[in-house]
Amino acid sequence: MKKYLSMILLGIMAACTAPTSHESQEVSTEEATPKTSIKIAFGSCSNQNKPQPLWDDILAESPDVWIWLGDNIYGDTDNMDTMRAKYQKQKMNPGYQALRAATTVIGTWDDHDFGKNNAGKEYEAKVGSQQELLDFLDVPVDDVRRTREGVYGTYTLGDSAMQVKVLLLDTRYFRDEMSLVNDTIVPNPEGAILGEAQWAWLENELAQSTADVHLFASGIQFLPEEHIFEKWANFPQDRTKMLEMLVKYEVKKPIFLTGDRHIGEMSKLDYNGRKVYDITSSSLTHGWSDERQEPNRHREGDIVYALNYGLIEINADDSVRGYLKSDSSAVMEKLDIVFE
Repeated sequence: MKKYLSMILLGIMAACTAPTSHESQEVSTEEATPKTSIKIAFGSCSNQNKPQPLWDDILAESPDVWIWLGDNIYGDTDNMDTMRAKYQKQKMNPGYQALRAATTVIGTWDDHDFGKNNAGKEYEAKVGSQQELLDFLDVPVDDVRRTREGVYGTYTLGDSAMQVKVLLLDTRYFRDEMSLVNDTIVPNPEGAILGEAQWAWLENELAQSTADVHLFASGIQFLPEEHIFEKWANFPQDRTKMLEMLVKYEVKKPIFLTGDRHIGEMSKLDYNGRKVYDITSSSLTHGWSDERQEPNRHREGDIVYALNYGLIEINADDSVRGYLKSDSSAVMEKLDIVFE
């Protein structure tokens, strides 16, 4: 039976209640079955009109949670009837239906399910689009995300012996506009991604967190700096602010789960003594037409060009193992995540 998460879930097998405020709620774990590991699958860029060959493989992993990282559909419209129909087509995919029946689904968005390519706070239909995403994710009607701006939220998995905090970031609703020169995004040194309200929420979550592992779900890549496409590095002020916050609150095991790029890769940065990882999983349905190279000084290993999904395993000893996987006929990448 599908397990419905509230804004916080302590003990993955426990029953949950809906959140009633900006703050996380504790949930009873008296009947929870102790777990020796937590398995989280994630991915992005799923075109509802294309073949979707990876759902069977993802389902076979028996993940405790599936996280959408954005471009969950290709909506690209300001007509919410059109957006709703596209979400419904995705939701009715037999493979995805099987996954929804077997595990909990949470997530955030990126530009194409937000409603417009490369869009930010200027997108005029974002209020309606927010509700369509929350409907797609089966977010309860009394969830705080139904009444505040932005789709950001927090889930905590596990118990006091092994706790994982998932922070769903909204990199669209509040993001300042970007400019293009010769199809290249021009960095905005003074621009912002998250907005004041989301930053206040995030700082409060990190300041109070007792989790052993922190997963940050972001529609766009966090660590890469050199490519010409969308990324946190186009807004260096917010990227640095995030890194400084990880240091300030001594955030344990920070790992960014990102999408958007139609490739898979892992990046790593040692920032003021704190290791930060970025695992990019994209795409579930369509990749690059050519296997071009791309600079990324933070990359660990090789680019994964095949259709792929990500997998994180957190064990009772707090060790973390990451994977990028494609279907059973293609290569599997094991990502070495080492925290000292």
